[in-house]
Amino acid sequence: MARPYSDKFVIGLENANPKRLGIQLAKLCVKANLPASHVADTFGVSRQTIHNWFRGSAIRHRHLANIENYIEILEESLAEGTLPAPTLAHAKVYLESHPKLNVR
Repeated sequence: MARPYSDKFVIGLENANPKRLGIQLAKLCVKANLPASHVADTFGVSRQTIHNWFRGSAIRHRHLANIENYIEILEESLAEGTLPAPTLAHAKVYLESHPKLNVR
């Protein structure tokens, strides 16, 4: 079962390098209430890989364009009010049903 992000993690994001793509992704996922496990399913990677990205680790080149696209979509959804997801179930439905988010 997916858990919410810890306060320690969220505070750590505030002090992280905002130029790192994984940090940008993490901040948006926290803001949109999208759990790392659901994001991992969307990208076809492990939950640990997502956590590594969220902490600023290097991202393989093959994922970069998909992450940039994903960030754009999340920003649009937040702006239009589709996100943040009110529950984990809503987050999963959003990620599975959004036509532009099938990045695997």
